[in-house]
Amino acid sequence: MNLGKHAQTCAPINMAMCAPDKPAPAGITLLYQDETLLVLNKPAGLLSVPGRGPDKQDCMSARVQALFPDALVVHRLDMATSGLLLMARGGYAQRTINHAFANGHLKKRYVAHVAGLLEPDGIWQTINLPIAVDWPRRPLRIIQADGKASQTRWRCVAQDTQRQSSRVELEPLTGRSHQLRLHMQAIGHPILGDALYADPQALAMAPRLLLHACALSLEHPHNGTPMHWECAADF
Repeated sequence: MNLGKHAQTCAPINMAMCAPDKPAPAGITLLYQDETLLVLNKPAGLLSVPGRGPDKQDCMSARVQALFPDALVVHRLDMATSGLLLMARGGYAQRTINHAFANGHLKKRYVAHVAGLLEPDGIWQTINLPIAVDWPRRPLRIIQADGKASQTRWRCVAQDTQRQSSRVELEPLTGRSHQLRLHMQAIGHPILGDALYADPQALAMAPRLLLHACALSLEHPHNGTPMHWECAADF
């Protein structure tokens, strides 16, 4: 993917450098900031937003808002997923970015390791399987004919014959909860370390969910400048 003039790479930037009078929250990397938006690298194991109960209040949004009180959530990553997460600064930016999400103008790419050997031909394929809430087992999702339309583009870029796994790139064309995890499981290649959808063998093949949001592109909500960021996975 061509980074272009306005590309940013995932070099660690201590958040304290951006707000020297405040301590930097542990485990967070700030990739980009301006008066309109923030781009951060969320570590695996950290909630994007608060959950229910006092033990689930520590999260990405709370840590960021302690330094940037005007930061607002525009999308989320699953707790087990790492990678690029965008926050808007102020209501106008939030509305503009939400509009970009709704109209498919914000592009995201993920990298994952999945069980089984796929052909590393680099050819994009599309999974088109509707997703519904599995009400008896919430928060799980299921493939169901009357579910919401859900599409994922994917391609295999490498394989590990010793571990019997493959490295894939994933692009969600829709934004359903657990979409990437469920779609890969549905075609017989669950993501390694997935405690929700992987079989016991694939779950045991990694100490964490091997899914990382590695690229993000959008037009800047203030001036329309094309922006792109990449952040390599640590697996």
